[in-house]
Amino acid sequence: MRTPREWTRWTRSSCCGRTRRTRPSTRSSTRPGTAPRGCTSRWRRSAASPPHRTEARHTMHLPTEERTRLLRGEHHDPHALLGAHRVPGGVLIRTLQPGARRVSALGTELSPEPGGLFSAVLPEAELPGPGEDALLVTRAEAGPVPVHDPYRFLPALGELDVHLIAEGRHERLWEALGARPMTHQGVRGTRFTVWAPHARGVRVAGDFNAWDGTRHPMRSLGASGVWELFLPGVEAGALYKFDICCPDGSHTLRADPMARRAECPPATASIVHESTHEWRDAAWMRRRAQRAPHAAPMSVYEVHLPSWRPGLGYRELAVELPAYVRDLGFTHVELLPPAEHPYGGSWGYQVTGYYAPTARLGTPDEFKHLVDSLHRAGIGVLIDWVPAHFPKDGWALARFDGEPCYEHQDPRRSEHPDWGTLEFDYGRREVRNFLVANAVYWCEEYHVDGLRVDAVASMLYLDYSRPEGGWLPNEHGGRENLDAVAFLQEMNATVYRRCPGVVTIAEESTAWDGVTRSVDRGGLGFGFKWNMGWMHDSLQYMSKDPVHRAWHHGQLTFSMVYAYAENYILPISHDEVVHGKRALVSKMPGDWWRRRADHRAFLAWMWSHPGKQLLFMGQEFAQGAEWSEAEGPQWWVLDPAYGAADDHLGVQVLVHDLNALYRDTPALWELDGDPAGFAWIEAEAASDNVLAFLRRAADGSQLLVVCNFSPVVRHGYRLGVPAEVPAWAEVLNTDAATYGGGGVRNAEPLKAESHPSHGHEASIAPTLPPLATLWLRPA
Repeated sequence: MRTPREWTRWTRSSCCGRTRRTRPSTRSSTRPGTAPRGCTSRWRRSAASPPHRTEARHTMHLPTEERTRLLRGEHHDPHALLGAHRVPGGVLIRTLQPGARRVSALGTELSPEPGGLFSAVLPEAELPGPGEDALLVTRAEAGPVPVHDPYRFLPALGELDVHLIAEGRHERLWEALGARPMTHQGVRGTRFTVWAPHARGVRVAGDFNAWDGTRHPMRSLGASGVWELFLPGVEAGALYKFDICCPDGSHTLRADPMARRAECPPATASIVHESTHEWRDAAWMRRRAQRAPHAAPMSVYEVHLPSWRPGLGYRELAVELPAYVRDLGFTHVELLPPAEHPYGGSWGYQVTGYYAPTARLGTPDEFKHLVDSLHRAGIGVLIDWVPAHFPKDGWALARFDGEPCYEHQDPRRSEHPDWGTLEFDYGRREVRNFLVANAVYWCEEYHVDGLRVDAVASMLYLDYSRPEGGWLPNEHGGRENLDAVAFLQEMNATVYRRCPGVVTIAEESTAWDGVTRSVDRGGLGFGFKWNMGWMHDSLQYMSKDPVHRAWHHGQLTFSMVYAYAENYILPISHDEVVHGKRALVSKMPGDWWRRRADHRAFLAWMWSHPGKQLLFMGQEFAQGAEWSEAEGPQWWVLDPAYGAADDHLGVQVLVHDLNALYRDTPALWELDGDPAGFAWIEAEAASDNVLAFLRRAADGSQLLVVCNFSPVVRHGYRLGVPAEVPAWAEVLNTDAATYGGGGVRNAEPLKAESHPSHGHEASIAPTLPPLATLWLRPA
């Protein structure tokens, strides 16, 4: 026999407006022909019943107050009013079908009530089983349409999920909240769940109900703040939002914070999504799990996907981007934030859809295809992740349920003074869970290999960009945001525990102690930190005319004073080539020849300095103009028809060679975090604009780096070298003609002489080309 559990309420049972707690037994104690105890009786047509429509015995209208709350979207438990309930004399069927002309259940026409409600009390009859249509609804001039009643289903969200959400410990939160296609109690549909703790009621509105949420109020799952509704028949591709009744009784229509797919801006609806992508990067994922990132090469190409090749979507990019990056020899790409954002001019840094890749370039599965293609080309994928702030758009996260929800209640803690955005309330466990789970989500669902966390400094300090009196001290009277510290520690610890081989990277511009120290030792737990000090000092030095560089020599050498305080990445990022800061080659002084020479010398200095390196697109071929998100890289300067194409192609060839030599030279990366991997040869030749140092690998192999940031050739420049190396051969010279240089070189290996210099018993005397960097290795 069929049990009628689909139609019973484990939350409440209602009769004539009175409610009482019920919970049916999990075991049936029935015998054939009887109804289970505590449940609605079985509907059963008599053999003598006519096949045509029967009449209901009587109806029970909702009390006015209950009906008003339901129709206004203010009811916390619509399942107690709608669906099927046992009452004296049979089974009460009530459904909410605004705009319907008539509704019938099992051949019995339901009586209309005010507000689009229909109800009737049916005599003993058999309940519909799983997968069977329960109602026939007739609208306008159309004929009756069979529909499933959403209010005959038990909650589709498990009690453990609800508990973990309430505790702020659901590490796969995207599987519990949002829109999830599924089969529930034998019926295919979509479970909608949303966290809205201050809401008086929540409804689902979408293209499946003409964007009128009246038909689909959700039930509250108690103190968790979660609302839930299973909608039969709603499949992937459906558009939806949540209609939230705020504490003051007003309504707001909101996109789903957990949506895994969103409409393409400026449209703002969420889309029910179910992935069908089949990953083919298993070999990459196995290697990644065994990789030690700090002792491995990492050369990063930073990309703004929408403008890298304007007009290309994820699928087209999956063909062109891996081939280009592989040919240049970069080990990783770093993507400016791929999450959905309403304003393209923010480059993705004002996120509204934290769980949805931007629809500007395609679907979530097409983004997975891009990541998959990069992995199969041997290229790691890092993404920019923005947990520091979010925009105030009225359809997104700001005052989500009518009250501060994701942001702090005190505007001195929520308003971001620099960007006109809101900061997350890191002290609220549900908000912290939302962000920690999001970090895990990109690593597990999209196989990304690392997260570069944006604007960490703005998170760490309560007084960041705030005037005196415009911020609140922490509980100890200090300026540190202790909630943000705890969040970052939890995020890093969770990601490293769950995702072997993944790295996290902090964009942190202050001297906060322990950014890359492990959490168990009191650090924030990041894998790497952007070395903003190196970037700022190096670019300032390079911007000076060589005649003035002697007075700024310390700006190049100072980075080695703190080089081992953290695990560093050296960034020449998008932030350095926009808004009047000029492209990298245009920061250099002098005429075009000098600028290109300085550009090449600087890149080789950057690649040989301790730390990993990152270069923004367009700088690999020395485009002269600032980056524009509307235009992207100036690929046309590489066209042979362009007069200076050889100049730009030469820099591109240099970047290829730098990456190839870098990957094949463990001395340049194996001991990046160990002082044993670096030794100065010449750090004091300020008047000559010369630097020289050794890089070493764990096996003792060495590379000698010499930089001449002066525009003059220096013949026979004496440099001390380790006595055990008999000769040194030039393996890279940024003045080579193939790179667009003048061709000054050391053609033969340089034999070490018994001439003490720079603290060594032996020395060599190479010729130093102008504005150039040399790499030499033992011959």
